[in-house]
Amino acid sequence: MLRKAQIKDVKDIQRLLTFYASRGDMLSRSLAELYEVLRDFYVVVEGDKLLGTAALHIVWEDLAEVRSVAVAEDVGRKGVGSQVVQACLDEAHTLGLKRVFCLTYKPDFFAKFGFRIVDKSELPHKVWGDCLKCVKFPDCDEIAMILDL
Repeated sequence: MLRKAQIKDVKDIQRLLTFYASRGDMLSRSLAELYEVLRDFYVVVEGDKLLGTAALHIVWEDLAEVRSVAVAEDVGRKGVGSQVVQACLDEAHTLGLKRVFCLTYKPDFFAKFGFRIVDKSELPHKVWGDCLKCVKFPDCDEIAMILDL
């Protein structure tokens, strides 16, 4: 079941994100950070198991980021990632945003939604706040993609 994240989901979200962060696939998020931005998150759950998550983080009046897209390994390639990303994009439309971007190692996945690869320099400097916390900064190897809504 797809739904907005709830307080009870935070520790499971963190566990899932930490798993991928430990492999260098994404940034880790502290519990404090997750509680602060909980309203950004969507989750897919089955019973009491978190299957996947993603967040829509508003950056500016016309720009948001789809971030923290993670799916439990045992349910990969079953549409869970697509569900949470589509929920983020639907919310972006509802809010009247004009563009959504992502930084990813999976450009083919995001291309299915219409995202296109752009040079990172096309993104406003404001988006790089989280990057300062990353061990890969300033030599980021993620691919910047953007979707015009």
